[in-house]
Amino acid sequence: MLRDHVRQALSGYQPNKIELGQLYPSGVLFLLHERRGEDHIVFQQRTQTVQHHKGEVSLPGGARDPEDVDLLATALRETQEEIGVPAGLIEIYGQLDDTVTRTGYLVRPYVGVTPRGLAIEFTAAEQEVSELFHVPLAHLLSEESHGWKAVDRDGELQTVPAYTWEENRIWGATARMLGQFLELLGAKAWGR
Repeated sequence: MLRDHVRQALSGYQPNKIELGQLYPSGVLFLLHERRGEDHIVFQQRTQTVQHHKGEVSLPGGARDPEDVDLLATALRETQEEIGVPAGLIEIYGQLDDTVTRTGYLVRPYVGVTPRGLAIEFTAAEQEVSELFHVPLAHLLSEESHGWKAVDRDGELQTVPAYTWEENRIWGATARMLGQFLELLGAKAWGR
């Protein structure tokens, strides 16, 4: 399984942290789980009713609440709220570099896993998540996952690097974080 490689790659990694300043603090989680004997990462498509990043692909996570002791607590709380996986089922392997979104969020990504052989019942929060999809980590590590997405940036159509899985496109800040994660695992850089 790839998760042993993931654990080793993250052990001892010192992530870059960005000063919060005027940015909004948030935490997200790369959640590895086993499906059909293979490690996958769960992604979500956001609804059109959320305040920011409507309809975009993201990781489970969100903005820090005052009661969250740190951004890891934020990522774990939001993961349970958005996809129904309780923190007690997640072992955290490490943290990646902070990322800043175009909407002013400082995003701190974490990597965690659920126990091998455990069938996870994912439940999407319908106000925030329109769809969940699970991408094999082996696919993301391959160059066949590299693609492009056309996006409208202030009235100008631009083509940006993306990771592809079936009809899904992972792009923007999520793709940058994913790119860093995959680079740590030894994959060729894409879209960073």
